[in-house]
Amino acid sequence: MPSPSVLEQLRLQAPQISVGMLTADWMALGSELKLLENAGVKLLHFDVMDGSFCPMLTFGAPVIAALKTPLLKDVHLMIDEPLGKLESFVAAGADIITLHAESSPHIHRALQALGKMTNANDPARGIVRGLALNPGTPLCAIEPLLDQLDLVVLLAVNPGWGGQKFIPATRDRLSRLKEMAGEKILIDLDGGVTRDNFAEIAQLGVDVIVTGSAVFDGKAPAANVRFLLDILKK
Repeated sequence: MPSPSVLEQLRLQAPQISVGMLTADWMALGSELKLLENAGVKLLHFDVMDGSFCPMLTFGAPVIAALKTPLLKDVHLMIDEPLGKLESFVAAGADIITLHAESSPHIHRALQALGKMTNANDPARGIVRGLALNPGTPLCAIEPLLDQLDLVVLLAVNPGWGGQKFIPATRDRLSRLKEMAGEKILIDLDGGVTRDNFAEIAQLGVDVIVTGSAVFDGKAPAANVRFLLDILKK
């Protein structure tokens, strides 16, 4: 029996967390990855920033490729004009690639191109195509793109800075997004997630919640993961 595609896995395992690696201890990354795997995490979230689309500069495809893990690689491209860079991230083993609606006037073309690419880990797994919306981007931006999408990522903070608080208006945007997307498209919430507000966010009914500092707060990441996953199971 063939293994399920990445999209099928996301549907079967929802709701779940995608753990942001930006705040991990990169001097002990091997042990951090093993810890997440043993704790039951399925998704690793990589915030790729180019210092242009948003002010921070993080890492690129070579770093993602270098991380050897059985966990799914959830790659969030916060970069200008992603079309010409997609192949490098696919080759790096990305299972999910999310583009920003604001990153190019030709985002439809980029999504089309991504839909023709093959998962480098296993062709049968497919690549989940995501589209992210900044807090100031109207939800109607997804309407002409719905037939090219598997996932919509709703940002609850402005991209580029850590430590921002969850924007309350996100709740209303999420309700309207669910109506627009229907049951076919998965919804991911990203930004401003903490241990303190995770239970409330989990009640919003999204398929994936991106966590960063809520796991890697410098104290007890394994305990933090168990805490978050226990809330999702309730």
